Amino acid sequence: MMSLRRARPAATLLASVAFLAFAAAPSYAEDAAKPAAAPAPAAQSAPATPAAQATPTISVDGQPITQDDLNAVEQEIGPSLSPQLSPAKRQDIIINAAINLRVAANAAEQQKVLDEAEVQKKLAFYRQRILIDALVAKAVKEGVTEDAIKKAYDEQVKLIPAQDEVHARHILVANEDDAKKVEARLKAGEDFAKVAKEVSKDPGSAEQGGDLGWFTKDRMVKEFAEAAFGMKPGEVSQPVKSQFGYHIIKLEERRPQAPPALDRVKQQITDYLTQKTQQEVFAKLRAAAKIVQPPAAPADPADGSMQLPGADDPAQAPAPATPAPAQ
Repeated sequence: MMSLRRARPAATLLASVAFLAFAAAPSYAEDAAKPAAAPAPAAQSAPATPAAQATPTISVDGQPITQDDLNAVEQEIGPSLSPQLSPAKRQDIIINAAINLRVAANAAEQQKVLDEAEVQKKLAFYRQRILIDALVAKAVKEGVTEDAIKKAYDEQVKLIPAQDEVHARHILVANEDDAKKVEARLKAGEDFAKVAKEVSKDPGSAEQGGDLGWFTKDRMVKEFAEAAFGMKPGEVSQPVKSQFGYHIIKLEERRPQAPPALDRVKQQITDYLTQKTQQEVFAKLRAAAKIVQPPAAPADPADGSMQLPGADDPAQAPAPATPAPAQ
């Protein structure tokens, strides 16, 4: 399906007129070589941007160039302009680009360029592009509402498997003898966080008293996860062996995993609904039309489906984390 971005039938021409707009204002290059001007007196306000200023009186051969014309040119060439330009110079470039467009367009009409077959073909094509953009934009505006976003969010939240997450600390040591020494110190009443800072070989958590924060079972190596999730808050484990060494685990808290906040995934949902709406527009139009075409190519595996982080989607699930290996 063709891109649904706003059509740009005159991109090459606009690039040219933007360049010519610079040429029409030679003071820009000169100003760039001069020291920065002194600040304007406090009583003067900063120049407004083109969109905020009243439309200046501009015309070409008696034809007015309106603020809408300037806005269209700015939308097209604005992203390519230097952010270092002052608002006044930026407006000058846009005005000159609009003038160049009108001058060139008038000349093209006088030379009957519009009657050329290739020009007519391009006009017909870009007319369709513009109409498509407008049609789809209307459908998206009507369909991708705050209510629709909230409804899609609620539906996706229901698909996230219910699971617990725990908050735990650990002390990682290299061998069983060291683990037994740690276990003895803890049984004697020493503070877990204090011992972790002193002896843990996990550089990622030792300075935080062995704190690993909140995590789900799939985020840790099997031996560690099974031990941690088999404990009750406040319990301290016996030494647990994993590929990283020996762990002494303290379970701090347990809770059901909360779904991601709407604000966190709102843009993802908006993008999904926008794409879905576009597809539905074309599906509906094609179903109502009489179409003759060659056999379709094999289907693309990507189907545009959406799942929130945390749903049963391996592609979006975070990579399993493990306690850092001993250094």
